[in-house]
This record gives sequence, structure tokens and C-alpha cells, in this order.
Amino acid sequence: MLLAAGPARVVGAASEFRLRFGEGPKIPESEWTGRRLLWLDDKPAFELSFWCGTCPFLFRRLEGAASTCSIADVGGRLADGLQDIDDDVVDQFGSLLPRGEYLPLLLRIEPRLVRPAQPGDYFVEEQVATWGLNSFWGLPEYPHNPYYRTYETVIDADAHLFEFVVPMVPPSWNDRQRVASYVSELADVATSTAVAVSILDVCEPAVDHGAVYFAHWALTHFLLDGHHKMQAAADSGRPLQLLSLLSIDAGLSSSDQVARIPSLRMAAPTRRHLG
Repeated sequence: MLLAAGPARVVGAASEFRLRFGEGPKIPESEWTGRRLLWLDDKPAFELSFWCGTCPFLFRRLEGAASTCSIADVGGRLADGLQDIDDDVVDQFGSLLPRGEYLPLLLRIEPRLVRPAQPGDYFVEEQVATWGLNSFWGLPEYPHNPYYRTYETVIDADAHLFEFVVPMVPPSWNDRQRVASYVSELADVATSTAVAVSILDVCEPAVDHGAVYFAHWALTHFLLDGHHKMQAAADSGRPLQLLSLLSIDAGLSSSDQVARIPSLRMAAPTRRHLG
């Protein structure tokens, strides 16, 4: 459920930011461009969908994804829960990011933990239905990280929106006592809020290899704060709020496509028949 949105605003630091989306090093004479990456503290943290937009959607955890990005000054406010877009919280988490235009969204989600190659894995199910298996490996893409599925809906006959929350560190790194404590808190405070930086990747195969052919709009929230809350919500089946700073420029999408997300996120969740 969309609770609040926007307007888009410029936030971020001119230098000394912790996270950024950008290009990895080129391999001389073998690639026209480097990998598309999310960097954390100047280390590659996630490999992302390739630049072309016709390759399969991807987030793949790398060795640089080894810490979270909580901000102690706003911890109490997030624990109590946000009632609307909080400008101070947006600015404080914006300071972790490079200066740019972001669309703030406040969502209510019901996260479902998914493990790679297990039932419910997007990369095994929906992605293979559209792209088929990786042509070299003969296997589905593998994200190297458990993740959360939170929402999906049909956009039209030719496109579908999928939403993911991707933790910086796997749930197995979380402190079990803290998770249990949040399970109890979520029973009383349904507005407790996690924070993420987000991108929209719109990916569509150039050639129809799969059972069904449509564009995948992948709204991916990389979790900055709230790893224990997110696991607690998934474990208990309780809702949680998510403050998303959705980048206008960093995804494989146009500004017009990003601008559609608030209205799309208000639609009833629907699954697509995969044939």
C-alpha cells in the first residue's frame, strides 16, 4: 500500500557519500562497458542488471555488501513509525547518497523472505518464464543473497511490476534476540519504519525465448536501515513501513516511468499467469 509520495527532490552529498550506483572497471579489449554496480564504501556491493535493458533483471550480492547503513539520530523516530514523508529523515539518509534527484515514497509492505532456488524465487520462476535459462550456464540467474518479495501487479498486457527488498547483509547475520524483540514490537506498532534506496529497472528481452513475453518493471529497494525489523515482519507475517528514496536517474528507466510508480503502487496486487 502506498501511504505517501513525493514530490521528487534533490538530496545527497557532493562528496564522501557511502553508496552510489555506477560503472565498474572495464576489462580491456573484451567489454564495451564495465558492470553496472551498487557501490558501498567504494567497494562493489551488488552487480545490477546490465546496461542494455534487454538482458535479464539482476541484483547479485558481492563481497562489498558487508555492512548496514543505520543512522542513530533517527532510530527512535523510525521505531515509533513515520506518519508521512519526514524531510529530516530523508535528508539524513540522503547524506549517504550522491547528490541527485530522488522520489520519496512511504509504503506499507508485507515482506516474504525468499531464498535463491527455493519456491517463490523470481529468478527461477518469473524470469525464466520470460528469458529462459542463462544461455552460457544453462541455469537461472543467482542473486547470492536471500531477499524479500513485497508486491507485484499487472501494468498492462505487455508489462508487469515486481517489487523486491534486498538486504545489504543476509538474515543469517541478524541477531536472533533483536529479531524476536521486533516481532513483539510489530504486534503493537504497525508503523515501525525501515529505509531503503531504490531503483526502477525496466527490462524486456530482445528476442522471445520464454513461455511468456512481457516487460519486467523491477522496483528494487536496497535496505539501508531496518534489517532486523524486516526479518521480524517476514517471520511474523506482520506489516512494516518502508521509506524509499527512489532514484530518478540510477535505474534502467525513464523519468516518466519512475513517475508512474506511485499510481502503480496504489493498485491492487495481482499475479500474472505464466502459461
